[in-house]
Amino acid sequence: MLHLFSGLDYYTAFFLILALFFVLFYEAINGFHDTANAIATVIYTRALRSKLAVVMSGVFNFIGVLLGGLSVAYAIVHLLPADLLRNARSTDGLIMLSSMLIASIIWNLGTWYYGLPASSSHTLIGGIIGISVTNAYLTGHSLLEALNISKMLNILTSLIISPILGFVLAGSLIIILRRYWDGNKKRKRIHMTPNEREKFDGKKKPPFWTRVALILSAIGVSYSHGANDGQKGIGLIMLILIGVAPSSFAVNINANDYDIFRTRDAVIHLEQYYQKLIPNFSQQITKVSPIISSIQVQNNYINSVKNSILSHTLLSCKEARKLLDNLVSYDALNVEEKIQLRSLLIYIADTIDRISRLPTTTNSDVLFLKKLKVDLLNTVEYAPLWIIIAIAFALSLGTMAGWRRIAQTIGEKVGKQGMTYAQGMSAQITAAVSIGVASYTGIPVSTTHILSSSVAGAMLASGSGIQGRTVKNILIAWMLTLPVAIILSSVLYAIATTLI
Repeated sequence: MLHLFSGLDYYTAFFLILALFFVLFYEAINGFHDTANAIATVIYTRALRSKLAVVMSGVFNFIGVLLGGLSVAYAIVHLLPADLLRNARSTDGLIMLSSMLIASIIWNLGTWYYGLPASSSHTLIGGIIGISVTNAYLTGHSLLEALNISKMLNILTSLIISPILGFVLAGSLIIILRRYWDGNKKRKRIHMTPNEREKFDGKKKPPFWTRVALILSAIGVSYSHGANDGQKGIGLIMLILIGVAPSSFAVNINANDYDIFRTRDAVIHLEQYYQKLIPNFSQQITKVSPIISSIQVQNNYINSVKNSILSHTLLSCKEARKLLDNLVSYDALNVEEKIQLRSLLIYIADTIDRISRLPTTTNSDVLFLKKLKVDLLNTVEYAPLWIIIAIAFALSLGTMAGWRRIAQTIGEKVGKQGMTYAQGMSAQITAAVSIGVASYTGIPVSTTHILSSSVAGAMLASGSGIQGRTVKNILIAWMLTLPVAIILSSVLYAIATTLI
């Protein structure tokens, strides 16, 4: 593995190690914050002892990272503007990413210290916005070009809507349980707190099947959290490595000839598809990526198509095909060719998204393009196993080390009364399903927001009420997270670029 970093000077190697440490520390703090939500309900409903719950959560977070895929990882990476990623080299890119991560770490540590369940996802996105804005100001680029507005809005929308859905769904589950699972003394136990049950039955543990549901839903939240939030750390590490060691990480150098064939075949099919759309395509796809200005197209080719309206995307397909023709191993490409190929494939994939959203694109074409996009990116959107394992360990260890502060807030300070078995189960089922669906579809969401709002929704629906002061503090932390992260990362990046 170490041979992948050969050739780095000491200065760059130092900043690389520092940046990797920040990513792993960020993930550990993520474990402090978000996974504490997963175990708060099983601990405070007495479904599991705290030590066993923490270990269980750590294990399933680890498994979630390993098996969760990479769709969320690269959704976060693509929030950064494409030209910023392409031009981020060595120490410049590391300074940019370190500023973003330090800002996230400062805010997440502060909110954790005071027991406030703030969103690590909001903090990270705020950090991305901050460094993007500062970079645009320092380089004189357009702010709209610096921020990937469409993807930023999509993710922010999901982060805002998901806690509202959590609140409503958990509350609805409580209402359903009260209506249809409250008919006799045995069924009413699910609506008791551990202390209330102790008075009636002499024991605090939940009824057997309720306990099973609580434990399984806690496992689901932990697994889903690992699959969603763990991917963000994977994406950040890949971003760092692509900028510092593009020869080893810009494309998957371990890809076999079949993987490369799939990519080349996707490019060829897209080229053929675009050629059929030339009359309308060039008129509808007006946004041109800056990458095209750097592509050297042969004069004889330009002359042969000078009377044609040819899209820049079609030119990108042809350039990518030239690099991929007769290629059986990425080792045959030099570092500049690897960087160019990665940029071309990402640009073509972005164009696929725009074409798919056009009203003239049929449903069958959308499915066809979606399949081609998977093949197109299969050797550039990847992560080595050692990176996935490193993130999994960081997240799991963070869970086991710092869970208590946030768990106490969720379990003791949100509701006016103790948490009932039904409330804990409803909140966790809602969170597990919501985060699981988000991970499968590649949407980054906040575990903290979903589970905190689910607990509040369940308690309000039960009529037990919530503690206004605690909820007020949580809401203030939520509202401040994004602007504070933007300001912190922006200031840190500006200072770093001035001093270094």
